[in-house]
Amino acid sequence: MIHPTAIIHPGASIGDGCEIGPFCVIGEHAALGAGNRLHSHVVIEGHTVIGSRNEIFPFTTVGVRTQDLKWKGGTTWTRIGDDNTIREHVEIHSATGDGEETVIGSHNNILAGSHIAHNCVLQNHTILSSAGLAGHVLVEDYAIVGGKAVVHQFCRVGTMSIIGGVSKVVQDVPPYMMIDGNPAVTRTVNKVGLERRGVSDEAQKALRQAFKLLFKEKLTISNALARIAEELPQVPEIVRLAEFARTSERGLCK
Repeated sequence: MIHPTAIIHPGASIGDGCEIGPFCVIGEHAALGAGNRLHSHVVIEGHTVIGSRNEIFPFTTVGVRTQDLKWKGGTTWTRIGDDNTIREHVEIHSATGDGEETVIGSHNNILAGSHIAHNCVLQNHTILSSAGLAGHVLVEDYAIVGGKAVVHQFCRVGTMSIIGGVSKVVQDVPPYMMIDGNPAVTRTVNKVGLERRGVSDEAQKALRQAFKLLFKEKLTISNALARIAEELPQVPEIVRLAEFARTSERGLCK
């Protein structure tokens, strides 16, 4: 159903079974898959591709031009997967450079007032709680960004991590960990999150030991990683944590 007050450009593509509410505006280059529901006053602009069965609440803007001052025109993209919930007053900006993308995967829960800047990538099953992501931030699967937290440009938020509310994140958030503060530091292992995802007891024990080596022993990252490789079982979670730390360009929240 399309409400008669909605404004949809003739060039837009609307999939079967979509519900478009009052006063929505959908631009020429937007493409929506099947079964999406847009509540009232949703704006979709730019080269924006949205999958299926997403629900977008009032006063949300998707695919609008980046706020990045480096923007020089060109064709930039916003891509959204399937089964996402995007609540009220969310801002999702298109990428900056010609041919670049802002990407949101599937099964994400983006809560009211969240800001997702240019070139961000949200993978799958993430939660943003009224949080702000600056440009080029990567949020990996099953990560949670707490209420009013803000994440600096180019930071990575590792899988199954959780960021406490009102945190200021200026470095990479290691996977499987809980971070909090201004500036944010790594507090402990995200025990509840690991249990919810069915992470084994062996892996949880190894992650607690890795946490101590990385964040409590006053070792350099390279020395901590060497001890992790020598002393801990190389379960997938430990391998992932070590690789994340090894490839960090901004450093870890310590």
